[in-house]
Amino acid sequence: MKNLKVGRRYAKALLLIGKEDGKSELYREELVGFVSLLEKEIALSQAICNPLYSASERRKVLQIVIEKLVLSKVITQFLFLLFEKGRIDFLSTISDFYQKLADELKGVMRASLISASELSTETVEKIRATLSKMTGKDIILELKQDPSLIGGVVVKVGDLVLDGCIKTQLHNMRESLKRGERL
Repeated sequence: MKNLKVGRRYAKALLLIGKEDGKSELYREELVGFVSLLEKEIALSQAICNPLYSASERRKVLQIVIEKLVLSKVITQFLFLLFEKGRIDFLSTISDFYQKLADELKGVMRASLISASELSTETVEKIRATLSKMTGKDIILELKQDPSLIGGVVVKVGDLVLDGCIKTQLHNMRESLKRGERL
């Protein structure tokens, strides 16, 4: 829980800076890039975040990585602030919150569309347009395939799950039959 509160607080602070200087998208890209690098390179993440190494050595590693990536001044200062405050290990959570807040700022909402098989571009666009109309926001769809669904789709938008897959319908039908309900 503390992790989420810390992540939200730092993400909001960074977004406010981004709103003021008009570089919120640049900060998003740099933050996502840095986090994905740490997620891919576990040894690098350990070298920066693991308190078993001395703080001065970890700071040197962070400095070298930032220089190699040529990050903006704000993100550089932000990363060093997190390091100094002992919050660098919350970076992934901070990045996730920043993504959500930056999307809200732009009037964008992310959704996932899971289907049993590949959907046509036209179908995907119709679903995206319907979700956009439903939420009043521009929707960015992440497409996934899951053959176990048998058919239909499952859409997740924020906390809302729209499940129209055959697998769920068959499961519901089986449960109704077990309870002796008429279909």
